[in-house]
Amino acid sequence: MMTHEETTPVLVGAGQVTAGEPDAERTPIGLIAEAARAAAEDCGVAGVLGQIQSLTCLNILAPAYPDAPASLARRLGIDPGERFYTPIGGNMGQWLVGYYADRIAAGGLDCALIAGGEALATQMRGKGAGLSGVIDTESGEGPRLLGDDREPTNATEQRHGLDLPIQIYPLFEQALRGRYGHGPIEHRQMLGELYARLNAVAVRNPQAWRREPLSAADIAERTPKNRMVGAPYTKHMNAIIAVDQAAALVMMSAAKARQLGIDPERWVYPLAAANAHERWFVSERADLSRSPAIAACGERLSAASGLTIDEIDHLDLYSCFPSAVQMARDALGIAAHDPRPLTVTGGLAYHGGPGNNYCTHAIAEIMARIRADRSATGLVSGVGWYMSKHSLGLYGGRPPAGGWRPIDTAGLQAEIDAGPVVDIVEQAQGKGRIETYTVMHDRADRPIQGIVLGRLSDGRRFVANTPTDTDLLDAMTNEEFLDRTGRVRNDGKRNLFTPDG
Repeated sequence: MMTHEETTPVLVGAGQVTAGEPDAERTPIGLIAEAARAAAEDCGVAGVLGQIQSLTCLNILAPAYPDAPASLARRLGIDPGERFYTPIGGNMGQWLVGYYADRIAAGGLDCALIAGGEALATQMRGKGAGLSGVIDTESGEGPRLLGDDREPTNATEQRHGLDLPIQIYPLFEQALRGRYGHGPIEHRQMLGELYARLNAVAVRNPQAWRREPLSAADIAERTPKNRMVGAPYTKHMNAIIAVDQAAALVMMSAAKARQLGIDPERWVYPLAAANAHERWFVSERADLSRSPAIAACGERLSAASGLTIDEIDHLDLYSCFPSAVQMARDALGIAAHDPRPLTVTGGLAYHGGPGNNYCTHAIAEIMARIRADRSATGLVSGVGWYMSKHSLGLYGGRPPAGGWRPIDTAGLQAEIDAGPVVDIVEQAQGKGRIETYTVMHDRADRPIQGIVLGRLSDGRRFVANTPTDTDLLDAMTNEEFLDRTGRVRNDGKRNLFTPDG
């Protein structure tokens, strides 16, 4: 029987690829394979890819492969006993580390590969036209899926234009602004300062997609080159998805790493991992400025590791939009002016957000810092959909005391599910007030749609659009509309909210 020292999971290899130069032949699987080979080489010994027992390829947004894990295995020339794929979720890179750590610690697995990436920059340049028809023509049963693949929005949200991250994350931001007591101008300046700190990290990171320095004013001010997207977010506050990036991680048991002769100075230990989801649909959450799931995960990580948040050296908080950073920071108890950078990569707005694989890049960067200082620790948080799915992990240069211990996911989730429930009215009528809101803008920086989450006088929540009057939408973009009263009615298809005044 193996001891916990032998089955302790370790990360032994990390590979990253950022391909900024145009290449019409570039494909996602090609980039992912390149990152996987780099991760194997990073282990410092030969033959690592041939030891892989389980391979997971993270979800590729485009093109649609019939079986991406099988395509990746063929490209690498390996035949692992298991091949998995993931649903959409920016948390999945971190989720997979916890998944494989549990299995390795249980003694059922020795070696795994986590890999993902995108070539969306190539495709959006128009040089990848037709790729989805020629990359992978083999058919089959399709890949086995790991993770939560529920639809992210309900019919009511969809009817009112809540379909995409750019439409939903601004709602969290306005709710945060209300909780902080900031006016619109003050708050946007604060967002510029917050994201300038992330940008400063990207400038120093050779793997970042966008490395030009930006000041707080560059980020916050609305200009022809920095248009409004979903108020209050300018373009520089949105994740960059059009990137050609990939990253991969190799995980093993300590016994396997020792057998292969991998230098223990290259080992990085997962110390603890926790996963949870919020009440699933955004419109059903009681407080749109807070994340009970992240708070609960953080408490479990601290209890499992003995580390407080102030004792962790390196942080990477998922940064698809500023609200995600602030909600995680607040939930974990990190002070607003904590001197530690909140990212090790530069964040999704500057490092780049390669679809569902950003966390893998963050973990690779954390690994580099721990290898440079064996006493260091790091935390990575990942987010799926609309602050919906959360995965957090702690890492260090020394093994967890007593070996790896899985965290009770069912008990954690039950705690969150027991939280307050919001009563939603689908066809709203009468007096109401705005709880949070955003205004969507087109590529010419013109306001095109107002989206409101509000409360009726009896406390029930409604989702609504506003009239498309340009003057109103401009006012909502630039002025204070939180808690503004008005009337809501249903036109047979949607709720329409008209503010007073």
